[in-house]
Amino acid sequence: MYLLITRTFPPELGGMQNLMWGLARSLSKIDLIKVFADYHENHNEIDNSVSFSIERISGIKLIRKYRKSFLVNEYLDRNSNVKCIIADHWKSLELIKSNKKKICLIHSKEINHLRGSRINKKILEILNNTDHVVANSKYTMQLAIDIGVEENRLVVINPGVDPVSEIPKEDLKEADIILKKKKQRLITVSRFDKRKNHEKIIMALRNLKEVYPDIIYTCIGYGDEENKLINLVNELKLNDQVIFLKNISDNLKNALVSKSHIFVMPSIMHKKSVEGFGIAFVEAAQYGIPSIGGKHGGASDAIIHKRTGLICDGNNLDEIYSSLNELLQENKYLEFGKQAKENSQNFLWNNIIEKYRKIL
Repeated sequence: MYLLITRTFPPELGGMQNLMWGLARSLSKIDLIKVFADYHENHNEIDNSVSFSIERISGIKLIRKYRKSFLVNEYLDRNSNVKCIIADHWKSLELIKSNKKKICLIHSKEINHLRGSRINKKILEILNNTDHVVANSKYTMQLAIDIGVEENRLVVINPGVDPVSEIPKEDLKEADIILKKKKQRLITVSRFDKRKNHEKIIMALRNLKEVYPDIIYTCIGYGDEENKLINLVNELKLNDQVIFLKNISDNLKNALVSKSHIFVMPSIMHKKSVEGFGIAFVEAAQYGIPSIGGKHGGASDAIIHKRTGLICDGNNLDEIYSSLNELLQENKYLEFGKQAKENSQNFLWNNIIEKYRKIL
């Protein structure tokens, strides 16, 4: 039996939530599992859809942390058949008292603290007493080594994806209407955070529209930068070239991705926040859409440079422009997209879970 402890789990939305959901479902095909997850008011539909046990812990954040660890420790005392504890975050293991085998996932931002600082020492105390530390990319593994995690504990296992399902025809039709039959179609699906770098994409678009007057850029998401980005679009008179969408269905989101030509997210490091991997690149690749990602972070694990997309310096506006232009010229995105779709099969959960088997 495997025990999963997670602070991030559906129906809450996000990359981490999807990762723990996919891992839980894949592990349940190998052995019995039990999940300890934070409470969510709409959890019943999710919890009733699976064959494994999910225990939800409610309460304010600080109390919930102690309550969850108490329940996990109590469960471990009563169940000797638990083979391994798997945690989504070092904080999920902080108060767990057990000699059972432990695996902790790391993602980049949460461990990116100055070596020797108080929080760094706490992170190392936990991770250097964990049997396996699973980094989501080679970048995250190197970051872990740099901040003091023992290298022999580290292994890189990229996040997995489920096979894409067929998109309903009505959503494909709606996507066509939204995209207005434009000839060059760019898309980003992400939170509107500073590190996602929508701002420089929009600035590059100002010059691209002179070469490609029929270009369109779809931004799907929400976040703190939204109003700033809308104001920038107005200032640069790009209202006909940029669309902002949020709170749309997954089917419509997937339809818009599948109808686009390039997924663009040249992320940068902002303060301590950095793109650890970028599962959105793989999700786009499943529809045959190549990506442009940033060199700061783990995008190069998801994008094979010059084959399934391009890696550029997200801080350099000229590089973003030239990368987009390179894929748009002579419709080069088509060949890149074919190779991206082929490569995306390596990230299917039935392949990724085999890497977990080796350390379990």
